[in-house]
Amino acid sequence: MSIGWPQLLVVALLVLVLFGRGRISEMMGDFGKGISSFKKGMNEADEPAASKARIEPPAATGAPAETPAPTADKNDTTGV
Repeated sequence: MSIGWPQLLVVALLVLVLFGRGRISEMMGDFGKGISSFKKGMNEADEPAASKARIEPPAATGAPAETPAPTADKNDTTGV
């Protein structure tokens, strides 16, 4: 027992009556946006793998420069 064209037509009419033409087009628009977002996410996920494949220049071998610790002003009351 399979679904034929008359049954599909009845289901399509019921969906159209229940949701209306505007709601169905809105749902299809949301579906399209979801697919676009998914494809964009897949492309972004591939970018880090491609950037890791590139040869990165070697890091500097010298010792890192030390930065002096910040000093508090006598009039500064924000840390109190």
